[in-house]
Amino acid sequence: MFKLTKKQIIQLSTVMIILAFALSRFSNFQSIAVTLMLGTMLIAGTPIFKKAWGALRYKIIGIDALVSIAVIGALFIGEYWEAAAVTYLFMLGDYLESRTIDKTRESIKALLDLAPKQSVVIRDGIEITIPADEVMINDTVIVRSGEKIAVDGTVLKGTASVNQASITGESLPVQKEEGLEVYSGTMLETGYLLIRADKVGEDTTFAKILQLVEDAQDSKAKTQKFMERFARYYTPFVVVLAIVMYLLTRDVELALTIIVIACPGALVISTPVSIVAGIGSGAKHGVLFKGGESIEKLGKIKVLAFDKTGTLTKGKPVVTSIEIFNEYTVEHVLQIAASGETTSEHPLAKAVIDYAQGLGIDVQQPESTEIIPGQGLRFEHDTKIYYLGNRKLTQTEHIKLSLEAEKSLQTHEESGETGIILTDEQSVLGLIFIADTIRPDADKLIAKLRKRGIKHMVMLTGDNPRTAQAIANQLHLDDVRSELLPADKANVLIELREKFGLVAMVGDGINDAPALASSDIGIAMGGVGSDVAMETADVILLSSELRKLDFALGLSHATVQNMTQNIIFALIVAATLLAGVLVKTVNLSFGMLIHEVSVFLVIVNAVRLLKYKEV
Repeated sequence: MFKLTKKQIIQLSTVMIILAFALSRFSNFQSIAVTLMLGTMLIAGTPIFKKAWGALRYKIIGIDALVSIAVIGALFIGEYWEAAAVTYLFMLGDYLESRTIDKTRESIKALLDLAPKQSVVIRDGIEITIPADEVMINDTVIVRSGEKIAVDGTVLKGTASVNQASITGESLPVQKEEGLEVYSGTMLETGYLLIRADKVGEDTTFAKILQLVEDAQDSKAKTQKFMERFARYYTPFVVVLAIVMYLLTRDVELALTIIVIACPGALVISTPVSIVAGIGSGAKHGVLFKGGESIEKLGKIKVLAFDKTGTLTKGKPVVTSIEIFNEYTVEHVLQIAASGETTSEHPLAKAVIDYAQGLGIDVQQPESTEIIPGQGLRFEHDTKIYYLGNRKLTQTEHIKLSLEAEKSLQTHEESGETGIILTDEQSVLGLIFIADTIRPDADKLIAKLRKRGIKHMVMLTGDNPRTAQAIANQLHLDDVRSELLPADKANVLIELREKFGLVAMVGDGINDAPALASSDIGIAMGGVGSDVAMETADVILLSSELRKLDFALGLSHATVQNMTQNIIFALIVAATLLAGVLVKTVNLSFGMLIHEVSVFLVIVNAVRLLKYKEV
């Protein structure tokens, strides 16, 4: 059966209503004009009537039902022009709305278009081209200049310049070489890579980003939920009001006009269109919001808690100095410490191992290891028991620090360095001092966040008090909590919430998972490749650059402000129209025209969010 598209309906009804208006000026063509008006009403009105009937079957009185009632009423009193005009304007408004809303989804559509369609792999020594979703784990993937990478993987051979804008939002290409990770959806600009596929299909970072963005559009903000509940009760109220006005005035046209102008179209769409635009704008710049509630909440945050390592600092600590005791050599202390650290996932562990290997020291696996959360580890090396960690560990194991060791720790910690203590079961063998450089943009970020209205900023870290305080002082933070276990961070967030209100936690999404989950808004930085970040955080900054946090906060503020503007505008228009109807200066068709214009303007206002840029 032939079915007209929305565009064809608008084109045909436009021609008919123009002819009807022109012919109605001549008395000899009145019957033709009326026929054209009725034809316009049927062509433009049929989709409206169908939607209204479908909604009524589920006991929902929506905008379509209100327009249908008004059109039927207009026909009943012989106002054929009004019936045609109302249906035509409503369909025209609906068409323009859908076209404009499509624009708010441009960023999301652009992401979908970036998904790789095919990939070249080596199987049985032969290069073959297959659909991207047929690549298997451990396949060797070949990517050449101008091609998209279809998997998350590790570079086996080659060097290349890779544009990771689809993942991180950063337009500058990144150099990739053997041993480095690459991500699906990124573009190889120059060079040639052989890649081992580590994650394929729906498990890739890019696929998860797409899924998050799609899910985010369905996740509603509290304001949006409230507006939908409001509309559910508001539309039946309008019908009752129209009936009451008719009973009081016996004016059918007045009652029908009230039904049309009271349609809460602009009000209902005011929030979701802003949310979709905000989510799309964020996705384009490497900021993922997990839905309307996340973007709305972040815009109301007054307290920010930061993890230290990898968030306020670069997360790439290096060994700065080593002090030895009990006639041990630096090489011996490093060999023992690096051996123990091979089983640790802490960022400081890699610094120790890298330093030892850089000196040519042979790093071996320990015979056994026991991780002691928040303190360090106990391990066996060459049949002897050692401890490696912080002061808490020496206290737990009743190992006394000498005055010399204690003084050295204090001096280094006050300058922002972290001391790792290596002991056997009786005494200290050596101190390894490590420094993690503060991010160069951290101090500027703190200043910008204060301008955005963040009243209280605190650093949460497992590091010692002196090192933590030194970094907090440099960044002018309001508070610092040190020597915290993961569970302790969650407890501090509860305390901050009770004292200041909504709290956001910023971390790396891995060791901060409990804190991210327990905060009002969890923000994971540098979430590329981190499944934990994707699952735990409410907002994911795909780039490790701190300025993305300022962008996310600014965009959330802009989105909340945009929603507020739309709601206020919609209410003012509705109140003005209602007043105009009551004093009989607004008729049925003019009321519908203003109603549709107001809906269109609300959408256009939301589209401005797509152009939001970093300040």
